[in-house]
Amino acid sequence: MRLIQRLRRRLFPPRDVIEGYENQQLIETIYHKTVAYRPEGNWPLVANSTAVLDFGGGAGIHYKLARLQSPGIRWAVVETPAMVDRASQLATDQLMFFDDIQKAADWLGSIDLMHSNGAIQYVGDALETVKALCATRPARMVWYRVPIGDASKVEVQTSLLSNNGPGELELGSDKLVKYARHWIPAAPFIAAHKGYRLSESGPDPRERGTQEFSFVLASD
Repeated sequence: MRLIQRLRRRLFPPRDVIEGYENQQLIETIYHKTVAYRPEGNWPLVANSTAVLDFGGGAGIHYKLARLQSPGIRWAVVETPAMVDRASQLATDQLMFFDDIQKAADWLGSIDLMHSNGAIQYVGDALETVKALCATRPARMVWYRVPIGDASKVEVQTSLLSNNGPGELELGSDKLVKYARHWIPAAPFIAAHKGYRLSESGPDPRERGTQEFSFVLASD
């Protein structure tokens, strides 16, 4: 049945459109899908980390996987004000949500890892955001699914509402979600990591046409 529904949606896409990440219906969809999500497996990236700043972490999807491997890990999600308002109902002593980078860093204290997966391209000023994250001095910074290209290129990306967030969620009627996606030039992106050394980079297999980067705090 799900295969038939997917084929129907591709052949006859919905006409109703949601604009941007602050839409409440989009927020609700991601929230409920995250609550229902039951991850499995381990995540070597967070091994030996006790405090993580997750930039663009939705309603805590990455935390749900991280805590399977590191039950005591403390996790600060930085998100849009609308997502923070909704997801804060899931907050605990170990998981908190913030719409401000510095407030997230203040709550964590010393940060072992800054993690971001497919988020930096949706902010208004990516390079200034990178600099703000660097200012919190995490020991490592890991970026996934970063679209690297001409700085002047901005595209309107679309997805189905039902495809946002983890797992499956049956919707009475689907909608299209539209949002601006900014391409980021490689050299300025790397240079924005002042005080850090690029340790790894390359094509990201998670999404065609994107790059992944790892930075470590440089020795004084």
